[in-house]
Amino acid sequence: MTSSMRAGLITLLTIAFIAPAAMANERFTASAIQDEIIGKRIYLAVPFGGEFPLNYRPNGQVDGSGEALGLGRFAKPNDKGRWWINGDRLCQQFTSWYKGAPMCFELIRTGDKRLKWIRDNGQTGTARIGNSI
Repeated sequence: MTSSMRAGLITLLTIAFIAPAAMANERFTASAIQDEIIGKRIYLAVPFGGEFPLNYRPNGQVDGSGEALGLGRFAKPNDKGRWWINGDRLCQQFTSWYKGAPMCFELIRTGDKRLKWIRDNGQTGTARIGNSI
């Protein structure tokens, strides 16, 4: 292998390993939300284990089900509402959950298909991006 080939290979490997790390802790923009969140099932991590799925449908509807987590004992297990993008934040409003109050989230990439969310009231959590719905 020539020295120029070796330098090219080192550059390629550097890009392959550093680029994903550079993307971590990057705030989602409005276009990234549209491209990477909308049309997907997002799994919110819950404090005692498990995941809570939310479906961000391309038609502006968001829906979710907490039945697998047993939420029917405590609250309405299924709900739906609408989503929209305001600046670089994903916003949503459900029919019943959270008393129907609108809320917005800043999304920060923490890894491949992983994110941290920060709600406009300061609450935080993590989630993973699932497959298309």
